[in-house]
Amino acid sequence: MNVRIESGWKSALSVEWEQPYFARLTEFVRGQYRSTTVYPPSGEVFAAFDATPFESVKVVILGQDPYHGPGQANGLCFSVRDGVAFPPSLMNIFREVHDDVGAPVPPSGDLTRWARQGVLLLNATLTVEAHRAGSHQGQGWEQFTDAAIAALSSRRQGLVFMLWGNYAKQKGRLIDRTRHLVLTAAHPSPLSANRGGWFGCHHFSQANEYLRRQGVQPIEW
Repeated sequence: MNVRIESGWKSALSVEWEQPYFARLTEFVRGQYRSTTVYPPSGEVFAAFDATPFESVKVVILGQDPYHGPGQANGLCFSVRDGVAFPPSLMNIFREVHDDVGAPVPPSGDLTRWARQGVLLLNATLTVEAHRAGSHQGQGWEQFTDAAIAALSSRRQGLVFMLWGNYAKQKGRLIDRTRHLVLTAAHPSPLSANRGGWFGCHHFSQANEYLRRQGVQPIEW
């Protein structure tokens, strides 16, 4: 596993690198990459952190696992590589963005353009075995990404956290709501979204309004 990471994140998470759980996690993930097919490619495991430096984060969107199909995952939650068909959740995200702020559905599902504007697209688990959803859960990634959320909560001010679905909402315990805006909604997957609570959540316009009030450049969704 490639453990090189953006310098601000390296400093913010410095305690984690020395923890026994991280050594076990590293050994597990390296073994998985050697023995089977794992997504995303090893050089993109920390892509979310590298695309959005610690001091540049404005908005945090939390996912659960990387996509586990060939050629999909690129290290950013909900994002797929250019040219890959939109998964249903991503299509529903784009539909809500369009309805909320009027942005057209883009031709590419690669969300790097959001990440470079300050949107941290963070999965709770950063790797997955091909065709086995959730296969790398419980190995230590959750402790690492929880530490990332907690570091943002305590060291930064005025961020927007978007928590979609029950799994993400549980991460709300890590966030100081007196310092940050926390937005919650149903998960954008068809099963959840079609029950209500996703479409019409207006998270994207609410985030931009909050950022503007603080004199921060809003996101071009």
